[in-house]
Amino acid sequence: MMAKLLTGDRPLILRPILNAIGAVFSMIVLGLAMAGLTIGAVFYMYGKDLPSYEVLAQYTPKTISRIYSGEGRIIDEFATERRLFTTAAEIPDLVKQAFISAEDKNFYTHQGYDVRGMVAAFVGAVQSGGQDLRGASTITQQVMKNFLLSSDRTAERKIKEIILAARMEGSMSKERILELYLNEIFLGQNSYGVTAAAQTYFNKSLDELTAGEAAYLASLPKAPSNRHPVRNREDAIFWRNNTLREMFENGYIDRATYETERDAPLETVQGGEIESFRSELPPRDYFTDEIRRQLSRDFGEEEFFSGGLSIRATIDPEMQEAAATALRQSLEDYDRGLGRWRGTGKSVPPEALDSEEAWRAALADTNVARDIVLGNRWHVAVVLDRGDREMTLGVEDVEGTVAVPRSDISWLPGSFFDEFELGDVVHVRRVTNDDGSLVRWSLRQVPQVQGAFMAMDVNTGRVIAMQGGFSYQHSVFNRATQALRQPGSAFKPFVYAAALDSGYTPATIIVDAPIEVATAQGIWRPQNASNQFYGPTPLRTGIEQSRNLMTVRLAQEVGMDVVAQYAERFGVYDNMSRVLSTALGADETTLFRMVAAYAMFANGGERVEPTLVDRVQDRFGRTVYRHDQRSCVDCDIASLEAGRAPRITSSRERVMNEITAYQLTTMLEGVVQRGTASRTVNLPVPIAGKTGTTNDNKDVWFVGFSSNIVAGCYIGYDTPRRMAGTSGGGTCGPVFQRFMSRAVQRYGGGAFAVPNDCQFINIDRFTGARLPDGAQGGNVVSECFRPGEEPLFGITFDGGFAMAGDLPLLDEVRGANGGTTSVTTSTGERVNVGPRASFGTISSGGLY
Repeated sequence: MMAKLLTGDRPLILRPILNAIGAVFSMIVLGLAMAGLTIGAVFYMYGKDLPSYEVLAQYTPKTISRIYSGEGRIIDEFATERRLFTTAAEIPDLVKQAFISAEDKNFYTHQGYDVRGMVAAFVGAVQSGGQDLRGASTITQQVMKNFLLSSDRTAERKIKEIILAARMEGSMSKERILELYLNEIFLGQNSYGVTAAAQTYFNKSLDELTAGEAAYLASLPKAPSNRHPVRNREDAIFWRNNTLREMFENGYIDRATYETERDAPLETVQGGEIESFRSELPPRDYFTDEIRRQLSRDFGEEEFFSGGLSIRATIDPEMQEAAATALRQSLEDYDRGLGRWRGTGKSVPPEALDSEEAWRAALADTNVARDIVLGNRWHVAVVLDRGDREMTLGVEDVEGTVAVPRSDISWLPGSFFDEFELGDVVHVRRVTNDDGSLVRWSLRQVPQVQGAFMAMDVNTGRVIAMQGGFSYQHSVFNRATQALRQPGSAFKPFVYAAALDSGYTPATIIVDAPIEVATAQGIWRPQNASNQFYGPTPLRTGIEQSRNLMTVRLAQEVGMDVVAQYAERFGVYDNMSRVLSTALGADETTLFRMVAAYAMFANGGERVEPTLVDRVQDRFGRTVYRHDQRSCVDCDIASLEAGRAPRITSSRERVMNEITAYQLTTMLEGVVQRGTASRTVNLPVPIAGKTGTTNDNKDVWFVGFSSNIVAGCYIGYDTPRRMAGTSGGGTCGPVFQRFMSRAVQRYGGGAFAVPNDCQFINIDRFTGARLPDGAQGGNVVSECFRPGEEPLFGITFDGGFAMAGDLPLLDEVRGANGGTTSVTTSTGERVNVGPRASFGTISSGGLY
């Protein structure tokens, strides 16, 4: 019986057990199937409307746009995200290995997601009770998150991330994925991508990085703000060393390298151990900021700030320095002549004066200009003590303290106690001998009066220098391009150009006599700067001595419509007012436009467009803009005949007759040789130009040119007000003189080109009378006339304005010449006027 139970009935005993096992197995299989179906359904549901990873094939990241000088040196850069795109082939293996060790050690073996990493992260979270929430994203998943998904920490986003990562791994190489990652990640300090970060933290290129430096960068993606090399130094070193250990364990570096780099100090730009790459860049100035303004308008702000443009600027750094110095010198000279101290308007709190560390920290936080170089570099300082004979200052970047003697403020009416308070923030500079040795320290202040200067090539329009004010850091407003000012008498050449093209000549006689014009505001009575009248006078003398009354009469004769058309053709105005006062420069324009217009006088009457940019290339090196559209006919020929230069062809528009341009140029030469600019402009090459002074001396101008360079200056308060004792020749003339002295040394200059059709006739510049061919003397001018054109005598133009019979001409009042001439006006009246003008008391003209 017992044997039967043990043998024959065994299946009966095991059957329930086997059934139970089968049921459990069936449940497991069914559960797995259900789980698989559920997971599949979830992945299907979340995978339907995902963005296409294929857009990454056309990835164009936001990258830095850089401005280069003609020598290829970086002079400025602009970016919303500071990124320098680098291909995978150009990124060193050491950098790739550092990031793989820190972020995704199985990068080269997984299929886009790392199951082991996710399990390890889950176990760690459970074991720590939720305190240790490690990320389990692969580099591929991070690329998906950064490019196509949000940063939300949700299960839904993680599922989408895994789906996209798997798809991406199936269609894109590992190197391409790594390239996207290493160029996109944010690494702190406004640096995106490893190339920009290497420059920001270590001022190095990627191939110059040590293993420790690469490891530090690789430790940043998870928490760049919490691993700052100064604020969080211990954490930064800990995570750097942690990455180094991973690199060693992964076989990327040997033990000796690991131990050496682990024990090395963390030296960075932020810590002050390494000089910043920005120290090699000049401070931003008006020139590069104007490029930013113009290209943002032409290409769009998004493209300019993130398109990775390479911009070749026209700037000549030497000439830019000369322009800044020349303008600043005149602005400071005028300001110091006023004898008033204003300082910076900033001060250091009294409690900060008790210790050097405190006042230095306070100075560093004070927002004042630090980009001024005039004589020597201007430093920022604070007043620490005052005395009868000297004042003690703490200078921002100078050890100890310095003293300023009482003699330094002899231009001020008061003493140190009257003019300064303890804690005042001031500017100072060194006064040095020729050998650079220190004589003393000198107090300086940024002038209230402002101005602008600009210079460009008359043939190409390349702007070689532009200074839009005393200091860019003090005021970013560019007065060369943004300030609308009245040009005053600097506009007169356009009136004379219209007249010369209308049949007048430099010897044409115009009456200089009083004028009354009825306007809606009442009677307008323009005046000469001297408040005198000079009678019939040749055009040449009228512009040389800047006669307002002659200019108004000439504009009336020619017609304001014609004058306005000329001004608009030259680009001085877009829509000039057709009233007589605008003939004296009453409408507003910019220095930028005026200088460009004068260039067309200098180059013989051809249109030239001013530009600050020679060429713009996109991120791929393709030229998207080139200013110079001229063609070089022979430049492809390997060898040319001796004495034969390549031919440059141009299709530039002609805006005025070349003889007119030459006639006007010679008349403007007279302004410099014996007219309103003769006292301040004296250069070794022929120079032509025109002064300008507006009502109450609110704006003063000088625009002039050599055979190849045109330059202009204006000076005035931003809110126009009277500047006593100023004039275009006396105040702006020295700016032009200082700059062009340097420009002539660099660019040379020669006689102005004479048109082939010119016929020269000797003229008396006082009376306009024709003189014999061999005539000599200070009154003789050889004028260019058009073929077949002869000077007409006995005809005097008065613009149709009536004149009083008792006109008090200057020569009659002074009795200089005695004789008079009887003139019939357009109204039929007979008046006696002097036969020639006297010029001994004439100063610059303007808007009156």
